[in-house]
Amino acid sequence: MVKTAIFDLDGTLADTSADLIAAANACFRGLGHGDMLGQGDALTAFAGGRAMLRLGYSRLNTGWTEAEVDAQYPLLLRAYATDIDRHTTLYPGVLPALLMLNAIGWNCGICTNKPQALAEELVARLGIRGQFNSLIGADTLPVRKPDPAPYLEAVRRAGGALAQSVLVGDTVTDRDTARAAGVPVVLVTFGPGGHGVADLGPDALLHHFDDLAAVLDQVTPD
Repeated sequence: MVKTAIFDLDGTLADTSADLIAAANACFRGLGHGDMLGQGDALTAFAGGRAMLRLGYSRLNTGWTEAEVDAQYPLLLRAYATDIDRHTTLYPGVLPALLMLNAIGWNCGICTNKPQALAEELVARLGIRGQFNSLIGADTLPVRKPDPAPYLEAVRRAGGALAQSVLVGDTVTDRDTARAAGVPVVLVTFGPGGHGVADLGPDALLHHFDDLAAVLDQVTPD
């Protein structure tokens, strides 16, 4: 039976934090403030646009509401879309690892909480779209991770079977998604969570993409 690896995008395949933070800061500059987020806020950046806006508003010490976050969110997405890959880079070894998986018969997909159109644009610009059989974004289905439905759909569209699949991610959201789907989860240690992701109790850790095939074989049944 064909094995399937489903990957998170931000913080797993690519370091997108600088471009995400820049988009959030564009919102605060538009409101007449300076840059409210910095390089040290990568973990918040990977939690999503609204998380970045909430953090920035909290630093203003002026009081804010979710309505203000909701109003700025489309502007953040627009700013991000116009400059989506200025600083974003693949983590070392990503493309060779994906090519190896494809060559040895794995199906691959992406399951991300980034809006699908933005995810499609980014992976195309990064030159890796051809290595994936499926891509499910935050708005592809009515629900997003950690609901297991997007993961299940990513596996289905990749042509795989749930029992022979594994999720590769970097956050508690990915861990919870895998647990809800009843599949193994591998968490990367080179994302913003670092080696602290071991505390989330994944089935395995990935320290470098050079080790991807071996690590996946460890956690997926034959």
